[in-house]
Amino acid sequence: MKLVLNFFTFLLAFFSFSNESLSLTDYKIKIFCAKEKRVSLCIKNLQEKRSDLQKGKLIDIPVTPYKR
Repeated sequence: MKLVLNFFTFLLAFFSFSNESLSLTDYKIKIFCAKEKRVSLCIKNLQEKRSDLQKGKLIDIPVTPYKR
């Protein structure tokens, strides 16, 4: 019985965490880049990274520190 429960738990976890990622929409990219100095360059870079990510290529994701 425990083996069956573990098997179904594994299947549930396996199918719930699929290999899909939600990429940024154009609207979210514009909102994110509105804070940057060079808005057009920021938008271009994020759209290129989004297309590379959808093609399966690895990308570097910069981490911006939280400012209080």
